[in-house]
Amino acid sequence: MKIGFLIYGSLDILSGGYMYDRKLVESLRSQGDTVEIISLPWRNYAAHLTDNITFKLPRNFDILVQDELNHPSLIGANRGGHSCPIISLVHHLRCSELRPHWQNVFYRAIERKYLQNVDGFIFNSRTTKSVVDGLLVHMKPSIVAYPPTDRLGEVISMEAIHKRSRQNPFRILFLGNVIERKGLHTLLDAVSRLPAVFKLDIVGSLTTEPKYAKHMQDRVLASGLSSFVKFHFSLDHEQLKTILRAAHVLVVPSSYEGFGIVYLEGMAFGLPAIGTTAGAAGEIISHETDGFLIEPGDSDSLADRLRVLNEKRKVLLHMSLAARERYNRQPKWHQTAGQIREFLRSF
Repeated sequence: MKIGFLIYGSLDILSGGYMYDRKLVESLRSQGDTVEIISLPWRNYAAHLTDNITFKLPRNFDILVQDELNHPSLIGANRGGHSCPIISLVHHLRCSELRPHWQNVFYRAIERKYLQNVDGFIFNSRTTKSVVDGLLVHMKPSIVAYPPTDRLGEVISMEAIHKRSRQNPFRILFLGNVIERKGLHTLLDAVSRLPAVFKLDIVGSLTTEPKYAKHMQDRVLASGLSSFVKFHFSLDHEQLKTILRAAHVLVVPSSYEGFGIVYLEGMAFGLPAIGTTAGAAGEIISHETDGFLIEPGDSDSLADRLRVLNEKRKVLLHMSLAARERYNRQPKWHQTAGQIREFLRSF
């Protein structure tokens, strides 16, 4: 197949969605398909809407895959007849994110117009599929294809998980770009209530939302937490593995996740995961078995959960082993990528 793959910016952007796109492109190419990246420039939402005046779809492909993130730029281009089938790869809808209601009413209308004019969908979770199905009455073909979660390989033994559960200090890991949606502020509120017997490692880009990231750094200093909290920025694989092996729990209390690759990546290291009830984290985390689900912004409950894991190390060990088992049940990426390819070939 000759496939066009349409994104904003570069596949090298560090985020779960872009990792999915990157791994899918690699998998398709490894199977002999020709995949050409079509990149539109990153701008603000209003500027992306102006792309509808000038941007036209290329016509030399067997199929065109569009990351749904690009929806504001593609409404005009997708309208009318297509020279090839258009498949939307939906990580999550913008209108699902936490923001003032009137803004999401606007985004919902724009996204609905985009979704109406594609020929099929690749969803990263059942939650994302459900949201789209609730927004758009359709009979379009689709597939739920979970993201790659095995990029770090087999990285920790059962013996190491047992040993780590007895070690001090209690180590908490936040892994994700430091943006408001990921909820670092909720985690900092929670750890400020804990005894000073913990370490919090924050691993992720500080440049995606620099004002928010600077506010979080200032907050750590103002709260007297700088001895217990460390910002690591983005790390290479080996450095990241070292921090994951040392951690006891992964906490990313996002206001919304379309899937949450990071929770399963932590579970590969036997880390119980703490996410929220908003979005698809509940497809991964079984509450009180391999992690916890809290309401978005509920720092009191988060502090309670962290206190339990720190003070009751048998509970921590039980949940750590359950987290590792949950990771082992997840389909491997080569299986998922093969299903996506067969789906694309069906058009």
